Amino acid sequence: MLKSTKLMMASLAFAVLASGCATTSYEPPRLADGKPNLQGTWTNVSLTGLTRPSRYDSLTLSAEEAQRIESMTAARAEAGLKPTDPNAPPPPKGSGVGGYNSFWGDAGERLAMIDGEYRTSWIVSPKDGQLPYTDKGRQIFESTREEQRNNMDGPEIRPMAERCIIGFGSTGGPPMLNVMYNNNYQIVQGPDTVVILVEMNHDARVIRMNSKHRPASVRPWLGDSIGWWDGDTLVIETTNFNPGESLRLYYGSSFYMSQDAKVTERLTRISDDELFYEFEVEDPEIYTQPWRAEMVMNATEGPIYEYACHEGNYALPNILGGARQEESDK
Repeated sequence: MLKSTKLMMASLAFAVLASGCATTSYEPPRLADGKPNLQGTWTNVSLTGLTRPSRYDSLTLSAEEAQRIESMTAARAEAGLKPTDPNAPPPPKGSGVGGYNSFWGDAGERLAMIDGEYRTSWIVSPKDGQLPYTDKGRQIFESTREEQRNNMDGPEIRPMAERCIIGFGSTGGPPMLNVMYNNNYQIVQGPDTVVILVEMNHDARVIRMNSKHRPASVRPWLGDSIGWWDGDTLVIETTNFNPGESLRLYYGSSFYMSQDAKVTERLTRISDDELFYEFEVEDPEIYTQPWRAEMVMNATEGPIYEYACHEGNYALPNILGGARQEESDK
């Protein structure tokens, strides 16, 4: 009874927060059916990430601190554009072979600003900006991450993004999160369907409006999404996650969601150039409480070009081939 009451109160708090943050005098453009027009190309590119870095002790930063961070980031990006020394020796064994320089990345130049405040994380609840894992949930996350990082027995164990099945780091979502590049989304609305085309991996989320979830045995790669309108806010509820999508890998922002999680998203157009995006994750097997986040997605120029991941995906056979070579060397 107590647990049910807590979940009910948490859901109520999410609804109150959502309606409060989305309240605006802005009148959105509308389609022929009178619904707000969310169509267009949007981006969530930002220096702000899902969880709060340990160096920050609050959700917000002063303008001076935000500008200092942005200046440091710009300086690192500039340094990363310097040509590679063609005469440099190979890296020490076990240290990796390097990666992209700054030219190939697009992780953002600014921290997110919401309600006039610079944000240190998308997560707003819990207040510490961290993922509220249960002990069991953290163990599942860490063991699954370790397995995918170090097991090269075959392609099936490798991460979904490495196999070009879905984008890495929860770009396709839900929830839809920013990574090091390809942070653009195109929204297309129809009377019965809303489609969100994700630049990363060219994923397409198909949201069936005013519908019911499919049977639990049907588990698409990006989950089963249904939607409805709450006033001028598009609400999207996703369940039936594919177990292959449970681990969302992206450097320090990796996280785990079980196949039985539920994600509720809210999209509200708050200006000609902004969508207010909120989401809540409910997953009692993995987390001690529902956790909530909010961000602003900004209008950007299109079109979104095809992300042809498999066209030149030499990484997977090379990873497996390298592992076989290491085995033969032992």
